[in-house]
Amino acid sequence: MKAVNEQGKEVTEYGNKYWLMLDEMETQHVYPIKEARVEEMKWRKWADDWLVHIISPNVYRTPREALASFDYIVHEGNFGTVEGFFAKYLGAVAMFFISKRLKSRHHLQDNVREDLYKAANDWVKAVGKHRPFMGGSQPNLADLAVYGVLRVMEGLEAYDDMMTHTKVEPWYHRMEKAIGEAEIMNWQLLQPPY
Repeated sequence: MKAVNEQGKEVTEYGNKYWLMLDEMETQHVYPIKEARVEEMKWRKWADDWLVHIISPNVYRTPREALASFDYIVHEGNFGTVEGFFAKYLGAVAMFFISKRLKSRHHLQDNVREDLYKAANDWVKAVGKHRPFMGGSQPNLADLAVYGVLRVMEGLEAYDDMMTHTKVEPWYHRMEKAIGEAEIMNWQLLQPPY
């Protein structure tokens, strides 16, 4: 569908973007409770429409944090000496200013960390105290979407602050463990039989 976004720009939207195409048996298996499907879709949309937009303003919040972020990017990336120098310093300056525009565009608080903390705690509250993941005993697509957005901050000050000032850390570590276990199982399935 064609629609007009907040900036007045025409965009294409997909009405079933968050809807998994499953037959009846698969639906019963994946979503034994009907409300679970709606809840998963709601939080996947939240991750795309809100959570992802508060990351850059937090990661590039100050010139020092922007520089530290690009230092990490250059260190982890495949940059030559000259390219790394320009990527680090020009990238940090550019993203510092872009993050200020994003802060304004998405109506974030003056202290963008408060939006990050609130988002992390809203997620933890939605997961609740009686289940380890939004998906219950196993992560669902909403868990993966939120984890994926938050994971990009690992190694940066914003990540450390979020872990210190919110209740998201236990859920985050459960996700790391679940993903690690799934990787091991997938690897074992791909091994040829001897």
